[in-house]
Amino acid sequence: MSGTVPPAAPSPASVPAPAPARAELALADDALVLSHRLGEWAGHAPVLEEEVALANLALDLLGQARALYADLEDLGTEDELAYLREERAFRNCQLVEQPNGDFAATIARQLLFSTWQELLYGQLSATGSGHPLAVKAVKEVAYHRDHAEHWTLRLGDGTGESHARMQSALTGLWRYTDELFQPLDGWDLDLTALRTGWDTRIGDVLGRAGLEVPAVPGGTGWTAGAGRQGLHTEPFGRMLAEMQHLHRSHPGASW
Repeated sequence: MSGTVPPAAPSPASVPAPAPARAELALADDALVLSHRLGEWAGHAPVLEEEVALANLALDLLGQARALYADLEDLGTEDELAYLREERAFRNCQLVEQPNGDFAATIARQLLFSTWQELLYGQLSATGSGHPLAVKAVKEVAYHRDHAEHWTLRLGDGTGESHARMQSALTGLWRYTDELFQPLDGWDLDLTALRTGWDTRIGDVLGRAGLEVPAVPGGTGWTAGAGRQGLHTEPFGRMLAEMQHLHRSHPGASW
């Protein structure tokens, strides 16, 4: 019939995915979002060496995201999953979407997340479950964690100013860490071992840096994280609009 408007096609990942795919989507979104945040340091890093280092971390994470998205072709192509989903369709944890802040805040976010990521991929590699990416990724994120640990020690045990900024950054981000230990649907993880290993490693690094483990709110039953359910913090919407702007402005364009 003339003038009839065809029904709109479902947006990428709008149809519920099976459990293993939900786990892969969450980890892919973690990597994509953190990659973009680290990429925002281009041209703004405190020294040239860190400009290169942060760019390399971002590229590693982007590669991880692409490998995971490639397995989710039933939900959409890589570009569709990255650039055409709405905010509520993303399943990344809220920690990775937090703004860069100053360099100390970026390092604190990187330490908290990469320590968890290394333990997670290490566990998946040892059990043979999850995704084949785990064996390769655990080597990459070990470097990410080492880089963050080096700077945590340097800033925590540096000047009074650097110490205060590092402590403030950790305290501000700590509320988002409980979400890292929520179950990932479809993957049989030892969450107790994951949490214990993370607490031990983070406590050791902070102790050597002369920093205190924040007292609130981790482990108290209160958590600010609901990113795995598609609920995100205010900065994420602005970041997503910037990340998706070019693709949405020129639909169908190719290089």
